[in-house]
Amino acid sequence: MKVLVIGAGNMGLTYAEAISKSELLQNNQLMILDTDSEKIKELRKSKNFEVFDSLKSCVPKADIIFVAVKPYHSEDLFAEMKSMVNAEQVFISIMAGVSIKFMQESMGVTKVVRAMPNLPAQVGKGVTSYTASEEVSRLELLTVENLLNTTGKTVRLDTENDIDASTGISGSGPAYIFYFMQSMIEAALKMGFSEHDSKVLVGQTFEGAVELFNSNNLSPNSWMDRVASKGGTTRAALDSMEDNNVKEMIKEAAYAAFNRAVELGKETV
Repeated sequence: MKVLVIGAGNMGLTYAEAISKSELLQNNQLMILDTDSEKIKELRKSKNFEVFDSLKSCVPKADIIFVAVKPYHSEDLFAEMKSMVNAEQVFISIMAGVSIKFMQESMGVTKVVRAMPNLPAQVGKGVTSYTASEEVSRLELLTVENLLNTTGKTVRLDTENDIDASTGISGSGPAYIFYFMQSMIEAALKMGFSEHDSKVLVGQTFEGAVELFNSNNLSPNSWMDRVASKGGTTRAALDSMEDNNVKEMIKEAAYAAFNRAVELGKETV
């Protein structure tokens, strides 16, 4: 199996590194393409990659092609690739808002997977939602899932609308967490803690809470009830959030990301 990653930006390089370190390629080097000369120079320092700077030298060789460029580059890229691709290749897009139909029509291909990763993939803790065209076989889907799982976990979804929705939850979600963490760090600083201690207090609290959540089937509400006793400090904090409608504001933010993902898809088409 020959895998090609087009685009060595943050997410493209994350997948390239994770896949190249796995046993999935059966000793084949992962192929990676970029057009930036400095980035190409850095990539060639790695023994895990076969590095390319032109499409015609690598696209025809690939069995599976990850497309990890900015969405606004996709139209020109697909037009250039159209004469180089073949019907048996599987294309995995990790571009926000670029539809399966657009990829199929732009390149004249049928086997397309649309995936939405998130930033924690960089540390092997990502979650990637994906859906595929009906032409992708079960065996090919299993291979795709194994490749995506090299950066964390996967969730297979039924429709592209579900992919847009997952953008609002998992795709953009890490930024919501960072926003909450930044607010808590600023509160800690205001209370007189040092920057170092503020970061430790907040970071370890989040890490521990997530570990507890993943350790069993208790809901977040159940965990809150375990922490918050009547008339106590935690209940005061939670009551303040409820009074300020924080929960609804977070839901609205997630929907804002979802709606923007839908808009991006319309703009690309």
